[in-house]
Amino acid sequence: MNVDTVLTTAFDGLAAVHRPIMVVALRGWFDVADVATGALEELIHDRVAPVVASIDPDPFFDFTQERPLIVRDEGMYSGITWPTNQFRLARFPGADHDLIVLAGVEPHLRLRTFTDAILAVAAALRCEAVVTIGAAADAVPHSRPPLVVSSTTDERLAAALGLARPRYQGITGLVGVLQQQLQDRDIPGISLRVGVPHYLDGSQHPHAKLSLLSHLSHVVGVPIDDSRLLEEIDQWNQVHDDVVNDDPQIHAYVAELERRYDQHIDRQLSEADDIAAQFEQFLRDRDPGPGPESP
Repeated sequence: MNVDTVLTTAFDGLAAVHRPIMVVALRGWFDVADVATGALEELIHDRVAPVVASIDPDPFFDFTQERPLIVRDEGMYSGITWPTNQFRLARFPGADHDLIVLAGVEPHLRLRTFTDAILAVAAALRCEAVVTIGAAADAVPHSRPPLVVSSTTDERLAAALGLARPRYQGITGLVGVLQQQLQDRDIPGISLRVGVPHYLDGSQHPHAKLSLLSHLSHVVGVPIDDSRLLEEIDQWNQVHDDVVNDDPQIHAYVAELERRYDQHIDRQLSEADDIAAQFEQFLRDRDPGPGPESP
């Protein structure tokens, strides 16, 4: 299948994009409780972020798993909503980078073609790097700021930023395929992952969203508005505390997680503080010199 048959772009007439970085989050296996896609939706909330490209859902989804939705407005039928994968341009005047944001749905089928479509947009807009963000169930306490783990398959980035290289071996999803393709095509790629308390299955986790969004903001150098998430955190903290306090076994388990967390927090925060400056220096060192900006 040809990428041109599934990718629609709106690049004509687009004003120059300033040193863009693409950020990708896909609802599915690598997005527990929709934390990653929710973080990107917060990033562009109330911000003018026009769609610059979209991927046709039809070849990529098993619609018995990801079913379309009937939409009604005031009781009247208004259409069908399909799984959406749209690239939005978020400009940040005065910041180091504009962002190309894809907050979509992980495909079931034709992962290579879907990945090629993402990379085609990154190439057309001359993205300097691609950052994937995700969330995974983990043995972490809800009562502490969730930690974000950064990794890369790129040997140069790993050395320059002191990032871990993935050691996981086994089945993977779109994010794993994309990160490998970035390495094969010599495009800098970073993966950011936040842990979500596994013992609170089915809950919302705005604290994890905020940690992931704050880390992303720090690394790529763009501002965020955290006011809505702070309100959600206040609401959900009480819910989470009630669940834990009502079960003595969970309460004891969380106390042990808190002890382990506190032993490692200083080292983790120190590493996070270094990544932003090192990443920016890496991109500037890699830049061959001034040239035309993206369309």
